[in-house]
Amino acid sequence: MPKMKTKKCAVKRMKTSATGKVMRSQSGKKHLNSCKTRARKRNLRGLAVTDDGVTKTMQRMLQGR
Repeated sequence: MPKMKTKKCAVKRMKTSATGKVMRSQSGKKHLNSCKTRARKRNLRGLAVTDDGVTKTMQRMLQGR
């Protein structure tokens, strides 16, 4: 059986927290920012936890990273 390879696109977009949760960056702040409020842009700053439906798939893509 060959080794399972890590999906490099997933490594660049997500990371695993110390407790095993898959963290992702939030969408909606790359462009068209002039019409968004300061508070809205500030709330988009941090990382977000992925939904339960896709967490298992993302962990398989990351292969224990």
